[in-house]
Amino acid sequence: MAEKISLNKRVWTVVKEIPSGKVSTYKIVAEKLGTTAYRAVGSALNKNRCQEVPCHRAVNSSGKIGGFVYGSKNKKKLLQKEGIQFDGDKIYEFSKVLYKFK
Repeated sequence: MAEKISLNKRVWTVVKEIPSGKVSTYKIVAEKLGTTAYRAVGSALNKNRCQEVPCHRAVNSSGKIGGFVYGSKNKKKLLQKEGIQFDGDKIYEFSKVLYKFK
């Protein structure tokens, strides 16, 4: 009998696919998983403590960075290290850095 994989682990697996210098949204991640539980995606990412999962690359659909287990300022710094630019509290040219799964 196949083991049921938790939503958290499924979210983390999908988020690992987002390349450096790109972001995706909680909604897009949820849709990739075949669910509309967008908030559950954010919750799963907030529970992750493994730095191998680039949780900082998941953001709000509005282009704002959203929450982060290590704080929003740290999330913004990590994104900036990867070349993401900001216009105030929103990602600059959001559509150009938005990653959509295949």
